[in-house]
Amino acid sequence: MKRITITLDDTLLDAVDAHMDASGATNRSEAIRDLVGRSLSPAAPPDAQCMAVVSYTLDPEKRDLGRKVPKVRQDHHDRVAAAMSVPVDHTTSLEVTVLKGAVGQVDAIANALFLERGVRHGRLSLVPLARDDRSHSHGDGSAHVHLKVLDRFEPPDEPE
Repeated sequence: MKRITITLDDTLLDAVDAHMDASGATNRSEAIRDLVGRSLSPAAPPDAQCMAVVSYTLDPEKRDLGRKVPKVRQDHHDRVAAAMSVPVDHTTSLEVTVLKGAVGQVDAIANALFLERGVRHGRLSLVPLARDDRSHSHGDGSAHVHLKVLDRFEPPDEPE
């Protein structure tokens, strides 16, 4: 590892310290490595496998969103792992949808939700996955494989 020196103003240093406390980092270097690593991760290739958390707020009464949003999820039932709606107040709910599949697919579904007028605060968080081809069973005779969570998306292979 290389050592570098950086200068941060007090406000930014307070934010780094808060991140350190919240994340469990044991020192500022660890906290800064985490923040830099997250922000400099390579862009996710569209065909990379992932799980995704889509979150947004909406007023279900506006523009018939109470019907449209579940319809978007139903249209993509093969990609939706879970969905939850949390009432925030009398007119707003926080929606959370967990998707699975290729990055390009889950990104398109999230954007279809975010583009509905009346949907606000939309965020998409991707978790990179890879297939673990080691097959095993739990003694019931049915073998299966798992997905494993990766630290980051790998950059696409360079064409030869």
